[in-house]
Amino acid sequence: MEALKKIIPTLSIVAVSLAAAYAQDAVQQEAFTTSYTLEYNGEYQKAIDVIKKVYDEKSYELNLRAGWLSYEAGLYIESQQFYQKAISVNPNSIEAKLGYIYPAIALGNKDQVINQYTKILEIDSQNATANYQLGLYYYYKKDYKKGIKYFEKLVTISPSGYDALLMDAWTNLQLGKTIEAYELFNKVLLISPNDKSALEGLGLIK
Repeated sequence: MEALKKIIPTLSIVAVSLAAAYAQDAVQQEAFTTSYTLEYNGEYQKAIDVIKKVYDEKSYELNLRAGWLSYEAGLYIESQQFYQKAISVNPNSIEAKLGYIYPAIALGNKDQVINQYTKILEIDSQNATANYQLGLYYYYKKDYKKGIKYFEKLVTISPSGYDALLMDAWTNLQLGKTIEAYELFNKVLLISPNDKSALEGLGLIK
């Protein structure tokens, strides 16, 4: 009986805690729902204000939502701050890192973009977006030796992927690997008959 008396107060505390948690969840769900409607109507600042009313810096979801809405509102620095908090809460989140890249691009900060893509590959070495974008970055920097490894990885993962296959062909051509480039351009033509870029590349091979 004495043991039961000790358990009852504990159960009461748990019940109160659960009730408070349910109430908080309901408030946040309502805020998210309202923010979606406002976003759809292009009222981004109002949507942000709704999220801020229930904001908790320890919440991954709230930071992610606030980051996206701030980006849509053109508040790029604020957007990055929210995305960074989301990353701090969940360091292995790829979606938060991809989100951070949007305002970084808008601000013209290439170093931040490359840094985030690199971090994504540390988590998921086969991530298609990060591999492709880093490959493009080094291609246009004319660092073909560094760029080709990203395209080759993608072609290994998805041999019929048009974008990576085409860029792998061009990168091989830039490196003077004409036989490899020839084979790759012809593979592109299997996927995209009469592809202008592939035909242009083949025309440069003598």
